[in-house]
Amino acid sequence: MAQLLGPLLRALLLCQAAATGNFVHHSYKEMVQALFAVQNECPYVTRVYSVGHSVQGRHLYVLEFSDYPGLHEPLEPEFKYVGNMHGNEVLGRELLLQLSQFLCEEYRRGNERITRLIHDTRIHIMPSMNPDGYEVAANQSPTTNGYLTGRNNANGVDLNRNFPDLNTIMYHNEKSSGPNHHIPLPNNWRSQVEPETAAVIQWISSYNFVLSANLHGGAVVANYPYDKSHSQRVRGQRTTTNTPTPDDKLFQKLAKTYSYAHGWMHQGWNCGDYFADGITNGASWYSLSKGMQDFNYLYTNCFEITLELSCNKFPPQEDLEREWLANREALVAFMEEVHQGIKGMVLDENNNGIVGAVLSVQGIGHDVTSGDQGDYFRLLLPGTYAVTASARGYQPQTQPKWRAHAL
Repeated sequence: MAQLLGPLLRALLLCQAAATGNFVHHSYKEMVQALFAVQNECPYVTRVYSVGHSVQGRHLYVLEFSDYPGLHEPLEPEFKYVGNMHGNEVLGRELLLQLSQFLCEEYRRGNERITRLIHDTRIHIMPSMNPDGYEVAANQSPTTNGYLTGRNNANGVDLNRNFPDLNTIMYHNEKSSGPNHHIPLPNNWRSQVEPETAAVIQWISSYNFVLSANLHGGAVVANYPYDKSHSQRVRGQRTTTNTPTPDDKLFQKLAKTYSYAHGWMHQGWNCGDYFADGITNGASWYSLSKGMQDFNYLYTNCFEITLELSCNKFPPQEDLEREWLANREALVAFMEEVHQGIKGMVLDENNNGIVGAVLSVQGIGHDVTSGDQGDYFRLLLPGTYAVTASARGYQPQTQPKWRAHAL
């Protein structure tokens, strides 16, 4: 009986935490207050920082959870959630605020699962990438809010169509044996992107993120790369061609982790659409150019998926608690996926970390690189792999039978 009481008691505490949440829509000012309130409640494991500003000067705040906030610990993976990229798709914003409060409260309660997650992972939560668009959407009445009202930033630009188009370069590289990772940005990229996009690009260039999710609304499905179809686009026609990455099976597993932990996403039928297992390849749904999830995969070490979480882009306040309960386990379970695959250090003969060493997995045409301290993380499905580390000025080293598992 004692063995049963422990899990039951923890489950009861989780339900109690959910029931005491503040399930309201938050303005920009209220969102900032909520983030700093969590930081004040859990000062030893959190940090609030800004990665930049919106067009109208609002901060793009991030809340970090770690046992050493502000510090990258070697061999500890970096994870991020980004919400509210489209200003009128607000459920992700509210879920990330709830998640922040939940992580803090459960850490203070001594929840073993949450404590382990925070101690073993550096978690970054950006509730709103588009705070200007949110204010436009929130200022409409529920009955007059248009489907696109507030979607774009203050310059009228869709931020999920605003990243440098690295897919086109990568598709060309496939024919000429060019790089399949860390594809260089065009020289004029800064003049082509919005302030919010530039801030996020600088952010993801500064942290060695391993796994990420971008929270949207308007459907209920976990969408994985590639978003941009490999097929030639025909003017006036919608392109829907499955365009898998070299890590397609892994991405499917990551997407299913979220969909099956979600209250109903995995059932498939949602919002008038059907997606088997509640997941889809992005380009198989519709082709999207200059999106953020493909950019993460092609420019950094980060594997990102896009989570469409609600049929209603701006759900009424009374639906927020139900949506939180449907997403809570999925949000935690997806973060835990950062701890699968292989990790290690690339060192020279003096045991100094080698920055930018390339880690290649035989049979998978997508490489990752080591971080500033020489540590690397390669998400993989369970199995045995041949892994080669190479760096300029050094002889390549191959580990022929590397077992990938939960890290």
